[in-house]
Amino acid sequence: MTEPTYPDATPPQYPGAPPQYPTAAPPQHPTVPPQYPTATPQYPTAAPPAYPAATPPPPPPYPAPAPQPPAPPQYPTTVPPQYAPPPQPQPQPQQPQPRHPQQPPHIPAQGFAPPPAPPRPPVLDPTVDIDPHTGRIHLAARQRGADATAVGQLLLQLPHFLCSLLVVTLVSVFLPEPLNLVLIGLWLASGALVFHRPTEKVLARYLFRMRPALHSELTRLEPIWHQVTAKAGVNPATYDLWIEDHKAVNATAAAGHIVGVTRYALETLPDAQLAAVLAHELGHHRGGHAWATLLGYWYSMPARIAWVVFRIAAVLAFRIASVFSLLGALVVGLVAVVLVVAVAVSFPPLLLVLVTPYLLAAVGRRSELRADVQAAELGFADAMIEVFHGFLRDEEEALAAAARENGGRAVRPGLGQRLLSSHPDTHTRIRRLEDWRAAAATPAR
Repeated sequence: MTEPTYPDATPPQYPGAPPQYPTAAPPQHPTVPPQYPTATPQYPTAAPPAYPAATPPPPPPYPAPAPQPPAPPQYPTTVPPQYAPPPQPQPQPQQPQPRHPQQPPHIPAQGFAPPPAPPRPPVLDPTVDIDPHTGRIHLAARQRGADATAVGQLLLQLPHFLCSLLVVTLVSVFLPEPLNLVLIGLWLASGALVFHRPTEKVLARYLFRMRPALHSELTRLEPIWHQVTAKAGVNPATYDLWIEDHKAVNATAAAGHIVGVTRYALETLPDAQLAAVLAHELGHHRGGHAWATLLGYWYSMPARIAWVVFRIAAVLAFRIASVFSLLGALVVGLVAVVLVVAVAVSFPPLLLVLVTPYLLAAVGRRSELRADVQAAELGFADAMIEVFHGFLRDEEEALAAAARENGGRAVRPGLGQRLLSSHPDTHTRIRRLEDWRAAAATPAR
């Protein structure tokens, strides 16, 4: 069977062709990155307007300068190098050395002159080694005490003390029962006032006739005193410096805290000799001589007052009785003698009072020699000998003046006067210091 034939197998043609739609091709990505312009766009800049420049006025005509002299030649100047301050020396604990803050630092020579050193303080005197340093003072462990002479003075004052106790007891009899014991107790405790500074000042002013040093006097006295106490290892503030208005070279160790010197010694003695005199008085304080003497004098005062009153009463009674008759005067004198003997027999310490002044004078001479040695131990032996030679010259002048007044005959102190003197003769003191100096110069074997 045959397939049927169609009249036209071609698809029908439409009057118009179908529209052709464009097909977009895929975008082609460049493999090389686009090149961007790197140059900065140039913007037009407006030029600043040109202002007319002001022309300065011409300078006024000046006269021609005068010719100058030629300048001096310039020499090269060398600037010294700057040095660092030297290291501070480290103190050694074994042997501490005093610092001298006023000593200039050592600068080695560098070919130029070092700066001038500051002026050193003046040396007090070449005869004694007084170093006016301001370093640390090493205080001694034993500032003061009581040596054999101080203990001897206290023991020799015991009879006077017992006599004074008798006088106070007799006065207390006239008081009622509680007050008599209070009076005796107060008198026994009053010895502590010797170490009371306000009481010491009253005693020094009215008993020893001294006064506090003025500021102008302390200007010279204090530096020397500080050097003396530094050598002894003693605190200088422990003692007060007083002045005695007396025309003689002398010094006094009064009470427990007062060192007195005469104004004449302050004005005439060189520094070394004045330091030696102060060292001597410091020796009295360190040995306990000053307070022992004053303590004995204090406790003997009631007995001394009673003896003075008894003598005055006896003399007045004798004179009144002698006006009426000689026999009455003899009776009064006999009664006074019998009374003294009766009291002495009933109270034996009174007999020792007759010998005590000579013994106290001997102990006082010993204490003076010990104070001289203590001053020598501080380095003032030569200065003390110079002071004593000055004493010899003064003594010779006084003896010559006394001989002229006595018709040419020499006036010498008697035996009793020498035994009651509390100071040894000057020749003995010089010889003792010379012996000490010779012994100190001899090397120990």
